[in-house]
Amino acid sequence: MKYPCWKNTNTYENRRDIPYGHLKKYLQMKSISIIGLVILVLLTNNTIQAQIKNAKTATVKVFGNTPAAKTVIEQEGKAGKTAQVDWNQETKIATITYDASKTNEDEVLKRIALAGFDSEKFLAPDDAYAKLPKADQYTRTLKPVSKSQAATTAEPSGQHQSGQTDHSAHQNATAAATVTGKVTQLTNVVDQYFALKDALVKTDAQTAATKAAALQEAIKAVDMNKLASAEHTVWMKVMNNLTTDATTIAKSKDVTKQRVAFASLSTKLYELAKVSSFGSPVYYQHCPMFNEGKGANWLSKEKAVKNPFYGSQMITCGSTVETLN
Repeated sequence: MKYPCWKNTNTYENRRDIPYGHLKKYLQMKSISIIGLVILVLLTNNTIQAQIKNAKTATVKVFGNTPAAKTVIEQEGKAGKTAQVDWNQETKIATITYDASKTNEDEVLKRIALAGFDSEKFLAPDDAYAKLPKADQYTRTLKPVSKSQAATTAEPSGQHQSGQTDHSAHQNATAAATVTGKVTQLTNVVDQYFALKDALVKTDAQTAATKAAALQEAIKAVDMNKLASAEHTVWMKVMNNLTTDATTIAKSKDVTKQRVAFASLSTKLYELAKVSSFGSPVYYQHCPMFNEGKGANWLSKEKAVKNPFYGSQMITCGSTVETLN
């Protein structure tokens, strides 16, 4: 006896012609398929939720204009099981989900900025933006207008087009202040670092803690959007570590622990000094004895070696390995 083809058994009338055993098996198979699909969806959702523990969510506007930008923004913002990003091309809103015990919103946005995309919190370095394909370059509405750009909107006589009031003098003063501010910000960070170094040379834990607190404030005062492109890029990479090490020193009264944190602090500040100019030479010096012979480096504005890791015990132990600026 021939039974109707399965594709012709979609109606109740046709299914009445199928033996009960076959129909029962068919219904069981369909039920199993549906249940399996539901289980798969549930497992997928649970897996996504389990990928990020201690999850927090933030929404931030990130600028871009293409599907390719979406791919880069989401890939650069992602960090294994600690952070994920979903960016909407139409609204420019990035939904950031992150493990609050291991990272934070700023770390995600800094990675995105280093890839060339501005956000409401961090502007991309100019060179990173310039490296984007032309099709992916967007209008940088958050980036301050430079002096040269502002000049193009003025008439040769100094009067602005469309009869607007002449603000050129104010713009020029602002631009000059920006340049001055940029140097002052970084110089202040380095000066506070040198004061901290001098306190450790004297093995003065109390003063070192005070100077480290002042360094914390200098770090907070830096406006990265006024830094040069190379400085901007490095600053975003090192600012958190600089703050962490300065905080450790400020909270400790144990000079040994302070010196360990100072060694870490020095390596990060060196990265910044490599791309900055402070108007005078900065000496990168090395102590071969510290940390059980593993050695450590520090920065100094003096060529003469004054070891901050041993103080008077071995004040001249070390050597200059590089002169910056």
